[in-house]
Amino acid sequence: MLAGKGVLALAAVAMLTLAACSSGEPHLMNLTSPGNGPDEFGILPTKPLQMPEDLKALPEPTLGGSNLTDPTPEADAVAALGGHLREGAGIPAGDGGLVNYASRYGRAADIRSALAAEDLEFRTNNKGRVLERLFNVNVYYRAYKRQSLNQQAELRRWRARGVKTVSAPPAKKGE
Repeated sequence: MLAGKGVLALAAVAMLTLAACSSGEPHLMNLTSPGNGPDEFGILPTKPLQMPEDLKALPEPTLGGSNLTDPTPEADAVAALGGHLREGAGIPAGDGGLVNYASRYGRAADIRSALAAEDLEFRTNNKGRVLERLFNVNVYYRAYKRQSLNQQAELRRWRARGVKTVSAPPAKKGE
């Protein structure tokens, strides 16, 4: 009887040790599909087929290349908003003044990589307790709670100043 409890305790310690020593990038929000069924968001409708005016102007088909009927959601969204998708890098000529004003106190060229490194360090330090990691408990909201905005307090603050505001989600209990 005592040996059985010892084996059970040893197995529990081994499981906790394995969970605590998990390697890789920490995932604070554990969202997984319960099965291997279809992904309804992975199905994108193609554009309608059209006969081009000049068949000789069509691009050469390339293996794995794009097709004229392939969906281009980013370009389609930009076009729907009245713009056109930019090719290349750099700041567009029309946005130079805005970028100069926004960066008047300085800017870091490597801001994306710096923020990614800082966020990885934050997620590593706040990845949850051992049992939460073992059972894939979602710890995202608790980890980022100090950095989140209290919507109701901000709404009250701006309305007290006389600023017209849009409606906000209903207050949660205790807010």
